Amino acid sequence: MTDTGQRKASQTLQKDSPDSPEESAARSAPGRGGGDPGSRGRTTIADGVVEKIAGLAARDVDGVHAMGGGLARTFGAVRDRVPGGSKSVSRGVKAEVGEVQTAIDLEIVVEYGVSIADVTQDVRENVITAVERMTGLEVVEVNIAVSDVKLPDEDDDEQQGRLQ
Repeated sequence: MTDTGQRKASQTLQKDSPDSPEESAARSAPGRGGGDPGSRGRTTIADGVVEKIAGLAARDVDGVHAMGGGLARTFGAVRDRVPGGSKSVSRGVKAEVGEVQTAIDLEIVVEYGVSIADVTQDVRENVITAVERMTGLEVVEVNIAVSDVKLPDEDDDEQQGRLQ
C-alpha cells in the first residue's frame, strides 16, 4: 500500500509518459498541482531595490542630514541640478542581497548636536523594519559609517565645496 503523499512527491512530469485520466485532470485543474500557488516559482530582489528602501528609511530618521560621503554628495548635488536629473535615493547605501538574507552598508552625515549613538540605532531599526517588511529578506547586519557632521552655520554648498 502506497501513501498518496509519497506517491505525489515521487512523481515527475514527463511529456512522453501516458497519464491516467485522473492524473491528467488533477494536473490541469486550477489550484491542484503542487501546493500553494504563492509558492510556485521564484522571486529575486535586486540589490538596487534593497538600496532604495534602505536609503529612504535612513533619511526618515531625525538627525540624518544627508547620505553618502563627500565625493558622492558632490556628484549627487551636480546631478540634482542638471535639468531632468533626479535625486539618487540610494546614494550612500550598498546592499548585498542573497536568496533569503541581506547585509546593508550606509554612509551618513548627521546634524550637529544630536547623539550619534541614538541616531545610528534609530537608523538601524528603521532600515531593518522597512527592508524586512517590504522584501521578506532577513537583514543580518546594517553597518553605518558617519562620514561628517552638518554644522548649523554651514550651507550645503559650502560643505560640499570644502569636501572636494
